[in-house]
Amino acid sequence: MIETPLITLEGVSKTFGTVQVITDVTVDVRAGKVQVLLGENGAGKSTLIKMMSGVYQPDGGRILVDGIAVSLPNAHAAEKLGIATIHQELNLVESLSIAENVMMGRIPTRFGMVDRKALRSKARDALGRIGLDIDVDTLVGDLGIARQQLVEIAKALSIDARILILDEPTAALTRHETDNLFRVVAELRARGVGMLFISHHLDEIAEIGDTVVVLRDGHFVAEVSASTPQAELVGMMVGRSIDEQYPRRSSPVDTSTAVLKVTGLSAKGRFQDIGFTVHAGEVLGIAGLVGAGRTEVIRAIAGVDTYDSGTISVRGQVLKKGSVGAAIAAEIGHVPEDRKGLGLVLDASVNDNLGYATLASSARMGLPDFSGQRSRAGVIAETLRIRMLNIDQPVRLLSGGNQQKVVFGRWILAQSTVLLLDEPTRGVDVGAKVEIYELINSIAAAGGAVIVVSSELPEVLGISDRIIVMRDGRIAGEVSVSEATQDTIMTLATSDSNRSSQTDED
Repeated sequence: MIETPLITLEGVSKTFGTVQVITDVTVDVRAGKVQVLLGENGAGKSTLIKMMSGVYQPDGGRILVDGIAVSLPNAHAAEKLGIATIHQELNLVESLSIAENVMMGRIPTRFGMVDRKALRSKARDALGRIGLDIDVDTLVGDLGIARQQLVEIAKALSIDARILILDEPTAALTRHETDNLFRVVAELRARGVGMLFISHHLDEIAEIGDTVVVLRDGHFVAEVSASTPQAELVGMMVGRSIDEQYPRRSSPVDTSTAVLKVTGLSAKGRFQDIGFTVHAGEVLGIAGLVGAGRTEVIRAIAGVDTYDSGTISVRGQVLKKGSVGAAIAAEIGHVPEDRKGLGLVLDASVNDNLGYATLASSARMGLPDFSGQRSRAGVIAETLRIRMLNIDQPVRLLSGGNQQKVVFGRWILAQSTVLLLDEPTRGVDVGAKVEIYELINSIAAAGGAVIVVSSELPEVLGISDRIIVMRDGRIAGEVSVSEATQDTIMTLATSDSNRSSQTDED
């Protein structure tokens, strides 16, 4: 006898305006199973989980819980049926305690006052269900991202969630933190909780999933075992074969031409005595543990942050420190780690976001060339295959991967020859990753210089010519890509003095 799924989206469809986003898709979530939802950015994954969690209502098809058709007019209705969602952007209030966050909207009271004893007790019970032993009076803002994610899961379980939707839960986690999260997922699976899991890390699927539903352009493609080879999954996702995950370029590095030179760069508490040169046609990878100072160095080169001493020069010209304008004028482009908070104006259009770096330089007689800007932005959007209704669509309505393409496209439009990329493919699907790698290659082939900061060691090894490893704000070593392995990089990135202090907060 086949067990009835906890929840089924049966033949659902969804249209926004004139755009059909989901067409006749069926997805089941079963007790004690992890259903992986896979697809490129813009394939419809977010729309599906929002239908499952009561944010959107389907235009066609129906939703069944325990085999019975239900209506989910809002998130509260979904919660009452035991459906909870852990979003990629966590829904926590950092200025409140763990207990207050876990019990948000359900704070126990006594005689009209907050019952602090009951509040703490209920929160401790929720944390205990996922094995998190921490003072519930701790402010959420004092926690690292991994523990914040566990608090979000505890919050979901405190409403007796039996259907848990995990949207890119490992996107910002280290491997150690991911292992801890997967341990919790395994325990929830053993207790009969059904889970829908979204991830762009294909190597996680066989480890955590039972079955995989693949979407493409809002259509159901297949439901397969989680042990299906990655190459087959990629082919189903993108509708084509991707022969090389990290496409290599044939153009040589011109070691006689220094494009970017950093000398003795220091900033108290952030980094110390940083020095390196990036040559024409070179991709320099920067590896290291979270907190090693990689992002801080990139921000200093981009002019976002100032520094105490040292110099940054582009083609022999020393840059004014702490000046984004000077960096842009020197043809430096910066794709930040936090695309939403630092890389985009979310309520502005795709057109505006693509053009922010070039409005001044393309002005005619001091007046912005809006028409020319729009035309150029349209070409870039088409080149990068940005999925959108039109170029005037607010960028906040795009999927995460398409938002990243907009940030990337801004600097392509600006014809940047020095590109600083901080976690450039985080939250980006495999097809879009290959497109980004090919763009990096094209910039290098044209004589540009690229720096890539990434926490994914296979990515650093796959796209770099040379790798610098940082530890505790300093350069711990440098290796050529021909000699580098994940083991050699991790050996440089760690030491006896800090290995033992590594925690979930890394």
